[in-house]
Amino acid sequence: MIRFKAIVPARFASSRLPAKPLANIAGKPMVVRTMERAMASGAEEVWVATDHEGVRDAVLAAGGKVLLTRPDHSTGTDRLGEVVTTLGWGDDEIVVNVQGDEPLIDPLLVQRAAAALANDPTASIATAAHPIHSVIEFLSPAAVKVVCDASGLAHYFSRAPIPFPRDAAAAGKLQAGMPLPQGLAPLRHVGLYAYRVGFLRAFSGLEPAPLEKIEMLEQLRALWHGYKIRVEILAEAPPAGVDTPEDLARVRALFAAA
Repeated sequence: MIRFKAIVPARFASSRLPAKPLANIAGKPMVVRTMERAMASGAEEVWVATDHEGVRDAVLAAGGKVLLTRPDHSTGTDRLGEVVTTLGWGDDEIVVNVQGDEPLIDPLLVQRAAAALANDPTASIATAAHPIHSVIEFLSPAAVKVVCDASGLAHYFSRAPIPFPRDAAAAGKLQAGMPLPQGLAPLRHVGLYAYRVGFLRAFSGLEPAPLEKIEMLEQLRALWHGYKIRVEILAEAPPAGVDTPEDLARVRALFAAA
């Protein structure tokens, strides 16, 4: 059995969905729903990390563990770094970051991310990706793509369509409604991460990478500084998280129907 811990970062502010962590889903705040999924993964400990007292109080009322973290962290990874330092976890321990707006996340996926990192001692991070099947998704900057090497380590993440099929594009075959060009098997990144605690402690001291600033993807900082990222390939996309009121309505309907 893989030993790991989980942290659920839950930032209160959200431009598209105010007070998102406290949104009611079938009688419980969203952050509590997500925490419960993380607990079902087999993690030894699950902690919620938040910058808001209301979120802290909701987690405590549900019997969870929570830390009130600094409000000025520039990334969620920095927030995790504060948690592992405060709790004094060892550098070789594995921590899975379960975003607080993922109330539908599969507990087995959390466990799988931890196992992927545990089974690769060369990697500092593990994440996941799934196949892209449509040209529209492939071309969308909202869909972050990843290219891996033969061993399954990430080479690069981008909002651009990578790998780019030069000849097919020149022939006009990258059009909505068309199938992806033969031989092209792009991967969409899934924002689930497992980290070694030592990396989390080091991350906040790393200089932001130029590529990170251009693409607005913080995982590029790790690659820029030479850290290896293991990519677990999923057969299909996991359920989407909650970013908008429409997403929240969809998740509420699913819980109501369960």
